[in-house]
Amino acid sequence: MGDSSAGDPVGEQFGDEDLYDVAEWDQRSLLDTLAVKTHGAVRWGGKGLLILTALLLLVAQVGVIGYAIYRNPAIGGLTLLSVVPALGLAGFVWYHDETMREPWWPLAVTFILAILFASFAATVNTALSPLFDGIQFGMVLFFFLVVGPGEEFVKWLAIRVYAFDRSAFNAVIDGAVYGAVAGLGFATVENALYIVQGVIRANALTGPGTVEAGFQTAYARAFVGPGHVIYSAFAGYYLGLAKFNPEDAGPIVVKGLLIAAAIHATYNSIVTYVSFPGITFLLFILVYDGVFGYILYRKLSRYNSYYTRVTDEDDEPTVEPAITRIDDA
Repeated sequence: MGDSSAGDPVGEQFGDEDLYDVAEWDQRSLLDTLAVKTHGAVRWGGKGLLILTALLLLVAQVGVIGYAIYRNPAIGGLTLLSVVPALGLAGFVWYHDETMREPWWPLAVTFILAILFASFAATVNTALSPLFDGIQFGMVLFFFLVVGPGEEFVKWLAIRVYAFDRSAFNAVIDGAVYGAVAGLGFATVENALYIVQGVIRANALTGPGTVEAGFQTAYARAFVGPGHVIYSAFAGYYLGLAKFNPEDAGPIVVKGLLIAAAIHATYNSIVTYVSFPGITFLLFILVYDGVFGYILYRKLSRYNSYYTRVTDEDDEPTVEPAITRIDDA
């Protein structure tokens, strides 16, 4: 089997000649320019269509959030409080990146795209969940085959659509930063939905004005949100690794998504089938997220240690010998 990375034989042999439209190509003619412009329009048009579809789904599915916040502004405050731990964890991942700090704009776009694309996951989850009814341990299958892969993919997609192609994404570790922000965006909209649903259910039982249920839901979701940050930071890290290893990009991306989906689905399965009385639920979350958070921390630290060595070597001055040896003269 030949080397797939090798160049065209004509290009390699006659590389010093003008091989335009023979074995090489660059933009020269009006037709070339048209081809470049058309490719760009199709590429960005596809992304635009994807984002527009996600926006329409989001409006259709969670427009109730805005109405609920309008009727009861406390819900908005509870949503913000519920994502504080996830925000802190995402901030830690961002701060732990010892390369050039990521600018706010691609981070903000990634956050917004994660909110938009969450509607895709919600649609798929709702449509496929009945298929697992009546099956023994059907929820485990649902989490491992649908929820975990689907939610981690849409968070990954929030990075891939925009930040991945930006010049600011210039190191492997940047993928973890954008992954953490995508997880934060996803957790924000998911928490808002759960809080609104909790208030609606409580209002149906006890009458309007019940915010206590929303507070209880926000309290619970505050400890769930960091998980989303950790899961997608893993997937994002491997997306960064794929960017700088294009020859193996596909398997690397799949590995990252498999890791994120497995951690996610395992968590969902445990909390669904295991009863945690009292404070033991909080302790479980702290241990579970702590273990995988530490693994992620070790991975980021290892990258940073190599990056520090690179920068230290670049900063070392070149010292010329003060005395010329006789045999060097």
